[in-house]
Amino acid sequence: MYLLTTVTRHRECLFADLARARVASRVIHAASTWADARLLAWVLMPDHWHGLLQLGDEPLGRVMNRFKGCASRALHESCGLDGPPWDRSFHDHALRADEEVRAVARYIVANPVRAGLVDSVLAYPYWDAVWLDGDASPLL
Repeated sequence: MYLLTTVTRHRECLFADLARARVASRVIHAASTWADARLLAWVLMPDHWHGLLQLGDEPLGRVMNRFKGCASRALHESCGLDGPPWDRSFHDHALRADEEVRAVARYIVANPVRAGLVDSVLAYPYWDAVWLDGDASPLL
């Protein structure tokens, strides 16, 4: 289980643009983006992305490269974006056995509130968590 962060190139606020944020969110939400990994929670901020990922058989680097590549292609095709949207690297933190997964997910989705973008997580459109499904306990 990993807490992941990747930033936009030069920390540009690419996803302050509604169309770009929607395109990227569709890619993030697509199961095919993650193959056999499972994205448990995520938030797309104006200049970065956070995710909580449970790895499958693929190495983390390959999963992140696919995500960034899929998002890049979609942004180029749909929004006419020039150049790479993402910084080349990403930050990962492997969760320890004693770290509460839902607490990490809450931290991720509360990012827009801490950044002062909204007063409530529910007012921010670019996030999701598996605990919001009807068959799971609520995250918030």
